[in-house]
Amino acid sequence: MSTAMNFSSKSFTPRPPDKGAFPLDHFGECSAFKERFMECLRHSGYESAACRQSAMAYLECRMDRRVAQLMANEPLEKLGFKDLINEKSEEKPEKS
Repeated sequence: MSTAMNFSSKSFTPRPPDKGAFPLDHFGECSAFKERFMECLRHSGYESAACRQSAMAYLECRMDRRVAQLMANEPLEKLGFKDLINEKSEEKPEKS
C-alpha cells in the first residue's frame, strides 16, 4: 500500500475575486449606512429582501468614497438593484 502522493500533476494558482477587493472601512465613512442596514435586518427578522434599499444606500456610500477606495464604481443594475432604481426614477416627476 503506497501513501505517496503526486502533487506535480496539477498546480493550484490563486486568482483574485471577480469584483476585486472589498477593503475594511477603517475610518468609518459608511458606518451610519451599515448601522441602518443592520438595524433593518434585526427588525425584519434577518430577511435581507426587506432591507434592499438600505443595502443599496450602503453600497452607494462605499462607491462614492473613491479616495479611500472602499469599492470600485459599479452600476447598481449589475449589483441587483435595477428594480429599485426604476422605482426611484418613477417617483420623481418629470419637468415639462
